[in-house]
Amino acid sequence: MYKRNSYLLLSFLLSFTFLLSNAAFAQVELPPISPRAKLTQKVGLTDVTFDYSRPSVQGRKIFGDLVSYGKVWRTGANESTKITFADNVTLEGNRVPAGTYALYTIPGADQWTIIIHKDISLWGSDNYNQANDLLRFNVPAQKNANDVEAFTIDLTNYTQNSADVELLWAKTAVKFRIETEVDAKVMAEIEERIKNQKEPDYSLYYLAAGYLYNNDKNLTQALEWINKSISIDPKYWTVHLKSKILAKQKKYDQAIAAANESVFLAKKARNEDYVKLNQRYIAQWKKLTKQKAV
Repeated sequence: MYKRNSYLLLSFLLSFTFLLSNAAFAQVELPPISPRAKLTQKVGLTDVTFDYSRPSVQGRKIFGDLVSYGKVWRTGANESTKITFADNVTLEGNRVPAGTYALYTIPGADQWTIIIHKDISLWGSDNYNQANDLLRFNVPAQKNANDVEAFTIDLTNYTQNSADVELLWAKTAVKFRIETEVDAKVMAEIEERIKNQKEPDYSLYYLAAGYLYNNDKNLTQALEWINKSISIDPKYWTVHLKSKILAKQKKYDQAIAAANESVFLAKKARNEDYVKLNQRYIAQWKKLTKQKAV
């Protein structure tokens, strides 16, 4: 009886120790095979976020083998890749409302289908239903010069209101264009600040005029705002901007006069860089004035 009880006790202790060891092992954090990544970047004034997992090549053939051609792919690993737009955007000319979507793709040898999907609750492409697609469009597949070991989503080729989304893995690169609304937001903020300023601010009118000039928008308004800035507090850089606005309107004689005024103010402030900059423009505009007169 004593031996039997000892045996039972020993068995219990061994089982308990085994359970404890398993529980401890279950709590050990191991490096993920496909680590999760999160990329947030402003495109124009809009935050764009990608949340995805990054599988690696590990010596395998990827597209056309591990990832089948012609079938819906989760565009990464584990749960579906998420893409979030803080504001309404345009993808390859297609309007997409602000929100979070699943990013699926259908890879092909020469062309991929990009899918913006409304159901973000799926694990990978399990139970994917095309009826929940918000948008589909096709883009060409290109070859990478170098192998990309871990699947990567990146944003490149920025402008003030757009960027390319790049999907990179192995020797394949796929990209599509995202465009955001900038002008309406900027103009609304400019007009609101001008309206609500307690005292006239020369720098606000200068920035407003510069925005219109740099984006080739409403040069008449740009000239009005830069004149307002100069009337409040003339600076060599504000008068220089006025000269460029006038030149863009092809009013070269007036542009030259403004540039000469900027030279005077720049010399007074001992800024030789602006003196030389104005002089270069004056030489260009004199040539254009002669051509215009011929």
